Amino acid sequence: MSAIVQRLAQELASRPEQVSAAIQLLDGGASVPFIARYRKEVTGGLDDAQLRTLEQRLGYLRELEERRQVVLDSIRQQGKLEPALESAIREADSKTRLEDLYLPYKPRRRSKAHMAREAGLEPLALGLLEDPAQDPASLAATYVDGDKGIDDPQAALDGARQILMEYFAEDAELSTELREYLWRHALLSSSVVPDKRQEGIKFSDYFDAAEAIARIPSHRALALLRGRAEGVLQLRLMLQENDERLPLSASAVCEERLRARFGLRREGRPADAWLADSARWAWRVKLATRLESELMLRLREQAETEAIGVFSRNLKDLLMAAPAGPRPTLGLDPGYRTGVKVAVVDATGKLLDSATIYPHAPQKHWDQALQTLAVLARKHGVELISIGNGTASRETDRLAAELMQRHPELRLTRVMVSEAGASVYSASALAAEELPGLDVSLRGAVSIARRLQDPLAELVKIDPKAIGVGQYQHDVDQRQLGHSLAAVVEDCVNAVGVDVNTASVALLSHISGLNKTLAHNIVAHRDQHGAFTDRRQLKQVARLGPKAFEQAAGFLRINGGDNPLDASAVHPEAYGVVRRIMRHTGKSIDQLMGDSATLRKLRAADFTDEHFGEPTVGDILRELEKPGRDPRPRFKTAKFKEGVETLADLEPGMLLEGVVTNVTNFGAFVDIGVHQDGLVHISALAERFVKDPRSVVKAGEVVTVKVMAVDHERKRISLSMRLGDDDRQHTEQPGATRSRKQPRRREKRPQGSLAAAFAKARNGA
Repeated sequence: MSAIVQRLAQELASRPEQVSAAIQLLDGGASVPFIARYRKEVTGGLDDAQLRTLEQRLGYLRELEERRQVVLDSIRQQGKLEPALESAIREADSKTRLEDLYLPYKPRRRSKAHMAREAGLEPLALGLLEDPAQDPASLAATYVDGDKGIDDPQAALDGARQILMEYFAEDAELSTELREYLWRHALLSSSVVPDKRQEGIKFSDYFDAAEAIARIPSHRALALLRGRAEGVLQLRLMLQENDERLPLSASAVCEERLRARFGLRREGRPADAWLADSARWAWRVKLATRLESELMLRLREQAETEAIGVFSRNLKDLLMAAPAGPRPTLGLDPGYRTGVKVAVVDATGKLLDSATIYPHAPQKHWDQALQTLAVLARKHGVELISIGNGTASRETDRLAAELMQRHPELRLTRVMVSEAGASVYSASALAAEELPGLDVSLRGAVSIARRLQDPLAELVKIDPKAIGVGQYQHDVDQRQLGHSLAAVVEDCVNAVGVDVNTASVALLSHISGLNKTLAHNIVAHRDQHGAFTDRRQLKQVARLGPKAFEQAAGFLRINGGDNPLDASAVHPEAYGVVRRIMRHTGKSIDQLMGDSATLRKLRAADFTDEHFGEPTVGDILRELEKPGRDPRPRFKTAKFKEGVETLADLEPGMLLEGVVTNVTNFGAFVDIGVHQDGLVHISALAERFVKDPRSVVKAGEVVTVKVMAVDHERKRISLSMRLGDDDRQHTEQPGATRSRKQPRRREKRPQGSLAAAFAKARNGA
């Protein structure tokens, strides 16, 4: 069993056989959704979360193995690969540890230490290190050699010091010890660049602050790093020594650890002082700078990983939001001067009609706009009105409300939806292909209408990064972010499944086993030959071979086709199992599907065979009980309070309904209909202690909140979901970091605080 398999099995708390089987499937081109759903027997039931972790860690560990081999080959070619070193390299469990071990052997440009070795000074350096009782000056005098550039004893000692400094700095065990010590104890200090105070006012909370580097939350770390990148903030690591904060370069603690590592003691011996100075210079010149860079990189990587995780979780919540369903919908893309763009789509999302109305200033054609909307709604049997939540959204919402009041016979329901990314879609090649000839300005209204009907089907057409539910998303590794978000989209699309006869190319391309080419081919085949009536017809699609069919078939649904099972998540390869169940019960497939009373009496073990075990048969029985079930929640809308449309309308103590737009590590942002999201701080999400905000709320969820404080100047709203809170508890807005002037102590942050940095994190998202 390979080391990678053993390592992954330990990390996933699973058996090596499970991991090995999953790796074989992944290497064979199987997708995570397919493996998780249809290969449970093979992997022993590894779920999609475990498989995603396995997939990610497998890539890292394989890169580590490749680098390990490069390191071994390099040192072996140098003739320096001792058994102990080889063993340490083979046991290195991280890239950082591996590079620490490789550092003394890594090819580099000639250093001062290298030149000193060429001059024959290494015996002098090691001799003084091994026997400090020798007099440095006397011993150095024996190494004076003008031909080698060693003109006097001091020159010999300087060269020997360079050798020792490099020797100390490249010790792998010392580097590991100091790195971990600093990570546990160092403070990250921030200060403003003197002439950037006004220009960088948005970073004012960090102008004079310090916080333990290991405890800096992701959003604050990314804010600090952005401030440095923009030239506003200076960052440096410090240690608390003798009640005084000192920069790393002046750290006596680390110097002492270095001396202890190499047994350097002050006992009055002739070389003790010289060796202590060598250790101090090794720390200040080589180790402090390198370790500070490495810790800052570690901070960035951890912050990025957490930020990407937040973005991914929020994206999943948004994609899995409740669909309003296949109902004729009127989409409104609000605007003032350029008017409100109107689009009507049928139950399948097909564009039926469009218009532009001008109910707001400066035109103020209110009655004419109402008449136009009434005609469109009546003509096309509209049931829903979807309103984008951007500029002029509340005014447009009021227009829709009056329409419903004047024409109750239309039985309309109005809903405010996020229009994030609608403009991106409007200008995309996909929008031009889907809506040829339609003005770009009207395409956004179509998207707004469709995303109410089915958020997942519409949002997959937009680059996830443009949806805007992340924190500092532009500051993180874009390749890693893209990969993570793509995995989220794939998981969501396959969890829901798609109707192969109505799905767009964008939606189909995220189905397991398919890509954009195959998605285009499916749509082209559908357009040429008509709707699919049997899953087997997918095999007739150009370039859709057996492997792609195996991967995709279970996630592609055919409603109203020849075989009722084609509308379910039962894979065609398992139809034989269903036939055995039918024979056992004596019922047809139409009678069996949805018959909970019969299906719940059956035992999965009675229908297993050499290919399908109890996990898969159990899934089949559950699917037959609720065929084609949608894992998304029931559709529910928020009702914004009449008369509350701007910040000026808000008052502490108000109870309002709103929609969660974004969830971060420090709380949740909620749209309450005033063009500015409010923040429910993590401490105000529930009466109990909350460690993870997502355990309480999710993006897209409708919640009731209480207004605690409103900062009109900075346009910040403090909200609480603890409806019994006294709003006076939320009037203060302390900074997110501790000033250096404050005593360094551990204390619980004020509950309900709306830190300025938190709002900055939202603005930076």
